[in-house]
Amino acid sequence: MQKVVLGISGEIASGKDTVGDYLAEAHGALKLRFSQPLRDTLDCLHLEQNRENMARLSMHLRKAFGEDVLSRVILAEAEGSDAEFVVVDGIRRLPDMVHMETDEHFYFCYVDVTPEKRFERLTHRRQNTDDASKTAIQFEKDAQLETEVGIRDLKDRADFVIDNDGTLDELHAQVDEMVIELQRRSAKEESM
Repeated sequence: MQKVVLGISGEIASGKDTVGDYLAEAHGALKLRFSQPLRDTLDCLHLEQNRENMARLSMHLRKAFGEDVLSRVILAEAEGSDAEFVVVDGIRRLPDMVHMETDEHFYFCYVDVTPEKRFERLTHRRQNTDDASKTAIQFEKDAQLETEVGIRDLKDRADFVIDNDGTLDELHAQVDEMVIELQRRSAKEESM
């Protein structure tokens, strides 16, 4: 199989990490996260890893180094790896998407879920330092951050849309079907 790069996007707490983790565990994918360079930088600066700090840092990095700075970093890491299957979790913006689409073996998956289910998951998962105490009003405010507002528009560019309002088993079944289709497409491209 040729190297396949699969980008994953979805709104806050849609299940992107769950999909990426499952692809890594069940299908041997190398998982990269768009937020990791931001998290690493915040750690180096001894700043809290919360959504506001990551949004602010992202904005300043893009202003200083170009709108697609994070996608350039992540795509270089994906292409430089030995892995045949790379999952890039957390595409949030059209400039990132456009840059990733330049890779001929790039595919895109959008994880869709209702706002109510996303809020419930966010307050239970505690990925960021302020998740557990988040109110519904704060959750809605976070959805209006500059790093969040364009995510829903990316759904129209998706090769695959996964509905994550159901059970974990249902999610895994959809991901397995997507992997079969990715393998089929990769084999077809390889034979050309």
